[in-house]
Amino acid sequence: MVRPNTVTAVLTAALISLPSAAIPTVFGPQPRQVAGSSDYWVANIKRQGSVAYGNDASYQVFRNVKDYGAVGDGSTDDFAAINQTMWDGNRCGLGCDSSTLTPALVYFPPGTYRISQPIVMPYYTQMVGDALVVPTISALSNFEGIALIDSDPYIPGVSNPDGSGINYWTNQNNFYRQLRNFVLDITALPEVNPTSGYGAACLHWQVAQATSVQNVIFNMLAKSKTNKQQGIFMENGSGGFMGDLVFNGGGYGAFLGNQQFTTRNWTFNGVGTAIYMNWNWLWTFKSLTINDADIGIDMSALQNGFNQTVGSIMIIDSSITNSAVGIKTSRNASSFPATGGTLAIQNVDFTNTPTAVAAADGVTQIVVGNDKITFFGQGDAITSQSWTSRHRGKRMPQANTTATQTVIPLPDFTAESYNNGTATSCSLSPVSLQTKTVESELTGHTIAASLLDSSGAVFERSKPQYENVPASSFVSVKSAGAKGDGSTDDSDVIQQVFNNVQSGQIVYFDHGAYVVTKTINVPKNIKITGEIWPLIMASGNFFGDQTQPQPVFRVGNPGDTGNVEISDLVFETLGTAEGAIMIEWNLAGESPGSAAMWDAHVRIGGTAGTKLQQDTCMGATPDSQTFEASCVGSFLMLHVTQTASAYFENTWFWVADHELDLAGHNKTNIYNGRGVLIESQGPVWLYATSSEHSQLYNYQVSNGKDIFMAIIQTETPYMQAAPDALNAGFIPNPAYTDPNFADCSTESCKKAWGLRVIDSSDVSVWGAGLYSFFDNYSQDCLLTESCQENIVDLQCATNVRLIGLTTKGTTNMVTVNGLPVALQQDHRNAFGSTLVLFDV
Repeated sequence: MVRPNTVTAVLTAALISLPSAAIPTVFGPQPRQVAGSSDYWVANIKRQGSVAYGNDASYQVFRNVKDYGAVGDGSTDDFAAINQTMWDGNRCGLGCDSSTLTPALVYFPPGTYRISQPIVMPYYTQMVGDALVVPTISALSNFEGIALIDSDPYIPGVSNPDGSGINYWTNQNNFYRQLRNFVLDITALPEVNPTSGYGAACLHWQVAQATSVQNVIFNMLAKSKTNKQQGIFMENGSGGFMGDLVFNGGGYGAFLGNQQFTTRNWTFNGVGTAIYMNWNWLWTFKSLTINDADIGIDMSALQNGFNQTVGSIMIIDSSITNSAVGIKTSRNASSFPATGGTLAIQNVDFTNTPTAVAAADGVTQIVVGNDKITFFGQGDAITSQSWTSRHRGKRMPQANTTATQTVIPLPDFTAESYNNGTATSCSLSPVSLQTKTVESELTGHTIAASLLDSSGAVFERSKPQYENVPASSFVSVKSAGAKGDGSTDDSDVIQQVFNNVQSGQIVYFDHGAYVVTKTINVPKNIKITGEIWPLIMASGNFFGDQTQPQPVFRVGNPGDTGNVEISDLVFETLGTAEGAIMIEWNLAGESPGSAAMWDAHVRIGGTAGTKLQQDTCMGATPDSQTFEASCVGSFLMLHVTQTASAYFENTWFWVADHELDLAGHNKTNIYNGRGVLIESQGPVWLYATSSEHSQLYNYQVSNGKDIFMAIIQTETPYMQAAPDALNAGFIPNPAYTDPNFADCSTESCKKAWGLRVIDSSDVSVWGAGLYSFFDNYSQDCLLTESCQENIVDLQCATNVRLIGLTTKGTTNMVTVNGLPVALQQDHRNAFGSTLVLFDV
């Protein structure tokens, strides 16, 4: 994912002077010791995981830190043993930009592990603490380093000309990491490091997609005017998801900067500044609880004292209570850029917080507190509804609050004349929309009742970890006879396991690469999990005809109602599979969220074994400007059908734009038909999902309703428009409501849509980052933000609300019924263009 790289020099110059963990040159486990006692299945299940396309048959995927000598007694320095556990097996570190061939699931039994240096996470690592008795990682008083756990170390003594550091891994490509079930404790350290002038952090989390932090407690010294300790330090990246976190004490609970991120269920107790947002393009906070803070969220950061660095923040179903200031913003009548500091707040309680939203001085009130805010918007808004607002703040609305644009209705036209040719069930009529710059409370948006829980908040559900299920209840597919070797057809064995699994059992995919040559039918009432992302690889002629597409995983049958849980899997193709629907989701959940998938991803090409790598599908070369049939991926990555309901969290649908395994990590041209198609009547929840580089579209909702998304992120294929969307191997199929770009007069029009909503209603999008960075790998188009013409397509759509829409490199931000209604040039942000609200 080679994007424009946003790097902030704030803090990094001082922080990189702190020593990083030394990586040993000789590895190997110490004599085996008896691991700490635990009934958690992760500690006790038989380990058979192997790397199908690796070159070391003895490589250990699973490792227990106590097998490498860690004691966990609360006093011994366990750094060396933990470090050895992490790096055993020539894993991907400094000088290795990425690799899927050295995965490691590192398990920490119950205990308190004291360390004197940071634990560095190699690429493709899951750190998993015991879920029954959560282990603690605690700093010794002589600890030196940036954070207890470091996901992307700075190279000591090396920096860029601007003073920013240079990391082991490219931050926006730092994929595939998990951290869950830990207490991270820095209470033995001073409030401020006397050498650097900064406080230590519990976690340095500088990551991109397919990463997560779950069920972690951050313990710091009690807040004070001098405390600079941080729970999370994140300076850049391109994420991502974090959920179920608790921050106690500290100067900053979370110091954040990232392109886009979704966070859910964070709790802050007694923190100085709970969240300091240093910069972003967009960030959504869901179910945020802040209690007893000096400042809840500080989004007032300025570059050079003038330019806003925060693109947008969206907050929903949250509370900031018993705090001095809820949110601090620097946005004002003269701030720059025009839509910088965009802010949306919905259903947020500010009880006993006298100032809900304050200006940069922290005193001037924009919105008074001590109440619940139904909906507040700060930024540019476009709506078809009449404007109703009220101002509770002591400061008057800022400048430019009068209408700046009215879209005048044009004569009616028919679907046949519409520029993508999609047939719709309604008469496509122009709509009248008004644009305002707002800083006020607005009419609240009614989210469909089926999407809400009993309290009226949007439903959410954390990934199950099966902590109360014994290891004996897990059914290993390898024990049942599957090979997972990347070549044997495992279809029949997997199907047999699914057919025979009993109530109370969980299907377990040991790490490996499982080739399937026919549809795998996933029955209702089943639970499936994997060992650090085993691969399900579609192969063969059965998936080779795009005129008769076939599902790889069919979850339930149309009309089925039941329960399914899927987690920690990766779906790929083994070579071309132009007729493969990677996941077809038919099942409707018996209850909200009971049909769900977490931390499972679809990845097309770019890795060992796929036959779609840089050696055969190189991008950005003179020979790569025409379609290559041998570099076709799948028909469609996810199809949520009409009778289904589903909950997805932290799922990445990625067509590889670059190589992850072969040396050089060069650009790749892989042609995938479609990203995510939702036809469900709801409810459907998508938290922290991303769909990138498909040819026709990345997200499409057609004939659907009752859908909630937070955040979605897309990228247009880098090679377009050479070839364009109509010449990349996939014929638009009206049975799937495909766009056909029939009325396009330019090549920049014939590019993948980021989001389409067709004949659909009650769709709520809380944060959308839809990016177009290239025109045939050239970025000259960014000079005029015109890499493509259109990116959001709404047709015959009702009660659709986009909150925090950011687009990049597209002339038109939104088209409605075939007409451009939001132009990027009118809503410029530091990165791209942003609307706080688009409502039809």
